[in-house]
Amino acid sequence: MNYDFGKWLASQVGCKAQKISVNAGFTCPNRDGSIGTGGCTYCNNQTFNPEYCATGKTIRQQLEEGKAFFGRKYPDMKYLAYFQAYTNTYADLATLRERYEEALGVDDVVGLVIGTRPDCMPTALLDYLEELSHRTFVLVEYGIESVYDRTLRRINRGHDFDCTRRAVIATAERGIRVGGHVIMGLPGETVDDMLGEAEILSALPLTTLKLHQLQLIKGTRMADEYREHPEDFVRFTADEYAELIVRFVSLSRPDMVFERFVSQSPPDLLAEPGWGLKNYEFMELVKRKMKG
Repeated sequence: MNYDFGKWLASQVGCKAQKISVNAGFTCPNRDGSIGTGGCTYCNNQTFNPEYCATGKTIRQQLEEGKAFFGRKYPDMKYLAYFQAYTNTYADLATLRERYEEALGVDDVVGLVIGTRPDCMPTALLDYLEELSHRTFVLVEYGIESVYDRTLRRINRGHDFDCTRRAVIATAERGIRVGGHVIMGLPGETVDDMLGEAEILSALPLTTLKLHQLQLIKGTRMADEYREHPEDFVRFTADEYAELIVRFVSLSRPDMVFERFVSQSPPDLLAEPGWGLKNYEFMELVKRKMKG
C-alpha cells in the first residue's frame, strides 16, 4: 500500500496527532449566490460534523471539547485543528487569520488542516499560509471531487478541473502541503472513468489524497436524482469497492499518501443503507485483497 497517512503525519509533526473537526461558521460561494445557490448536489454537512462541532461555540471551545473526547483514550496525543465544514478560506484575510491563530493558540494543537475549494484561494491568503507553514504544520485540502468537467457541472460544483489544477500547483509551489478529496461513484462515471482519475491526480503535486465512496444522503438533490435515474450510478458492494481501491492505488504515484478510502455517514442520514462495516474492517478487506 502507498505511504500510510498516520505514519506520514507523525513524521511531519514529530509525534502522533489526531485531527479535531472545527466549524468556523463559513459558507460556500455556490450556496450564498456568489457563483450559485443550493450547494453541491451531494452535500449535507451534518454527515461529518461531530456533536462538539457547532457554530454557537468558539473555535477554542470546539477544540477543547474535541481534546477531552480523544484525550480519555489517548492522553499523550497532540492535535490538528481541522477546518472542515463548508469552505474554510471563504472570508477576508483578517477573519481567516484570526480564526486560524485562535486554533493554534490552544494547548497541544500542533497544526492546521484547512478544507476548501480550489476557486477560493486568493494570492494574499497563499502568502499568509506560506508564512504560517514555516512555523507550524499546514495542510490545505482541496475538494476536487472529480477530474471530469461534465461531472463537476452535473453536481453543481461551480468550477472546472483546470481551476483545481491551478490551485494545487500554486499551493505546492509555495512549499505548502496539499491534499485532495475525491468521491468515487458520482453520477455518469464508469469504473474506467474512476480508475482513469488515478493517473490524472498523480500528475498533480498532491501530497495526500482522500477517497471515499458516494453516499446518498437524505434530503439532497443527488438522492432524488438517484431515485429518478439509478441507471446513471455505479453502486458498489463493499467487496467490489475494495477491488476498485486496490486497482486505483496500483495506478497511482508510489509516493502518494492515502489518508482514507471510505467514509461513514450517520445511518439515520443515509437514503440507502451502508455496508455495515467499520472503517478499520474495510481497510482489512483492502489489505487482504492487496496481499492476494
